[in-house]
Amino acid sequence: MNKTMRSLIVEEKALTGSQRMPAKQMARSKSPVLPLLLALLALSLIFLLFSFHSPSPADPSAILHPNQPTYKPETSFVASLERFLLAHKSRPFKPRDDTVLTTPTQSQLKHLDDLVFQSDSHRLYADPYYPLSLPMRVYVYDMPSKFTYDLLWLFRNSYKETFNLTSNGSPVHRLIEQHSIDYWLWADLIAPESERLLKSVVRVHRQEEADLFYIPFFTTISFFLLEKQQCKALYREVVKWVTDQPAWNRSQGRDHILPVHHPWSFKSVRRLMKNAIWLLPDMDSTGNWYKPGQVYLEKDLILPYVANVDFCDARCISKTRSKRTTLLFFRGRLKRNAGGKIRSQLVAELSGSEGVAIEEGTAGEAGKAAAQNGMRKSVFCLSPAGDTPSSARLFDAIVSGCIPVIVSDELELPFEGILDYRKIALFISSSDAVRPGWLVTFLRNISHAQIEEMRQNLAKYSRHFLYSSPAQPLGPEDLVWRMMAGKLVNIKLHTRRSQRVVKESRSICTCDCKRANSTTAGHL
Repeated sequence: MNKTMRSLIVEEKALTGSQRMPAKQMARSKSPVLPLLLALLALSLIFLLFSFHSPSPADPSAILHPNQPTYKPETSFVASLERFLLAHKSRPFKPRDDTVLTTPTQSQLKHLDDLVFQSDSHRLYADPYYPLSLPMRVYVYDMPSKFTYDLLWLFRNSYKETFNLTSNGSPVHRLIEQHSIDYWLWADLIAPESERLLKSVVRVHRQEEADLFYIPFFTTISFFLLEKQQCKALYREVVKWVTDQPAWNRSQGRDHILPVHHPWSFKSVRRLMKNAIWLLPDMDSTGNWYKPGQVYLEKDLILPYVANVDFCDARCISKTRSKRTTLLFFRGRLKRNAGGKIRSQLVAELSGSEGVAIEEGTAGEAGKAAAQNGMRKSVFCLSPAGDTPSSARLFDAIVSGCIPVIVSDELELPFEGILDYRKIALFISSSDAVRPGWLVTFLRNISHAQIEEMRQNLAKYSRHFLYSSPAQPLGPEDLVWRMMAGKLVNIKLHTRRSQRVVKESRSICTCDCKRANSTTAGHL
């Protein structure tokens, strides 16, 4: 009999013997185990108690990301910028591979193209949802500091001392804050991963791994704080620097993101970067600010202005409900150019109407306090067009819990592929709004139930318009990348098509072509 058989017989006898063991003897043999089991049970209960200890509801990011350190969101641009610059104060500029000074050679472009093909192929066969899956992979250019940090320091060192006004009377530094979307996006993208909360985007450090490329240039700061010729020269340098990058040449800029959030900025060189994805306040199809065909929804992305008033959350909306005795409120510039001429017509129609408050806007903290106080005492807030179809007043109303009444026929809205603005705002045509008595009568006839429903929706939606550091899930920075994910397939389509067409191929028909063709067909 071999050793294996003998061991099995011994084990079987031992097992049979244990089965015949008296019950009292078995109980005595197991009794030392009971204290150990009780101790383990007690430890498990303690662990469960700590596990179910909920973080404070005031910090939703702690609930969504319990394993990450929590940072109180900073929504003030000035305060966030101060903290950001102090953290990067001693940062030297270290040129990377993307810091090229000459147009890339064909061999460089082919090498990058081969690497992109390998990366895309791997993701195609490894990820069943590619290219529709999140997170978006973004390569952030490490640009010379004169395009980035130097401009932020320029703003930081001058905003307290300056009282500069634009030609239409707006404070320069307040305008920069309203359009500071370039800062909020960049600050999140380059933050240490341990401090970031967004799961919709990840920064990659190899160009071939990127879905998109972010250009961290501050077009608004440079426009308002540099001398005119100095600004134009810097714009030309930026264009040269970016268009010399191999990734730009590979796609002709179609997968590059450029923040151009103030409609006056970057005008002298826009035509040289027209293929890039522009981050805009609106489209302005009137042609006053952008040339026909220069911007369109399929290519570009609308982002909200940075609010100028404090956030009124659900508790605040509930608390101010009984104080909202004004039917319709507006505080801002009463005279504007271009599409904003509707303002003077609305003032003439609405002034003196019962329950309507129309006030000329003023700058500074006093002006901010007056606007915030008026919005929190009103049921509806008028949001007419400004110099462009959009206005910062819309987003001030949203975060104040005041139902926006939008009078802007050409308006395009941020993140409309995700958000349904009909649930939080009223849209009124300009022709109806200026009819004698029409608007006030219309607002008075809206039921209390509808008003309450829209207020509840405002309380839910307002978080989507609050820029912060760190950027919060479902905040505007997050929705940017969710919207970009919807554009990615089309970007890749046009990039690859442009790489393979021959000179005899038909040109790509843009939305303008289609619009023109449909208009022509309607006249036939």
